Amino acid sequence: MYLVAIGWIYVVLMMAVAEAMSSQGTVLGAVITFALYGLLPLAIVLYIMGSPMRRRARLAREASSAVEPPDGGDQPTGAPVAAERKEP
Repeated sequence: MYLVAIGWIYVVLMMAVAEAMSSQGTVLGAVITFALYGLLPLAIVLYIMGSPMRRRARLAREASSAVEPPDGGDQPTGAPVAAERKEP
């Protein structure tokens, strides 16, 4: 998956360089080309393609937290708090 992403970024980078070096192109146009043809679509695709991996990690994290108690044992956390007394 990452090999295709690297290839796509390379192609878009070459497009941006061609835009910047062209006699009719500008550096601003090259930056916009790189952002709108490269970074934005690639970020969306990588986010969508990574969702199963994030789901598996979340389920594994929930399963491991359900097995162990939050305090690490089954002993009480400490001494009980004494009730507040009124002064006579």
